[in-house]
Amino acid sequence: MYAIIATGGKQYKVSEGDIIDIEKIEAESGDAVTFDKVLVIGGDEMKCGDAVASASVTGTVMEQGKQKKVVVYRYKRKTGYHKKNGHRQLFTRVKIDKINA
Repeated sequence: MYAIIATGGKQYKVSEGDIIDIEKIEAESGDAVTFDKVLVIGGDEMKCGDAVASASVTGTVMEQGKQKKVVVYRYKRKTGYHKKNGHRQLFTRVKIDKINA
């Protein structure tokens, strides 16, 4: 059985036991989190819309962290303009425990 959930402006396909990195949420390591915005539940038959209105996915926060640095380099030729900048996106690692259908 799998579910497609929406969090942080993105959609994730998850199954029980999966470990996913999502956009940072305010939770400590070991806290339980619930994702109420379930779009699709699949398995033997697929359900969506009103059939999954009361469904949820629960998980446990494993860690908070930062991803690898992405270097942003802006350059315009013949003008001497260049600018180097870096960015590290914050994330939350979550282990999916149960899909409540």
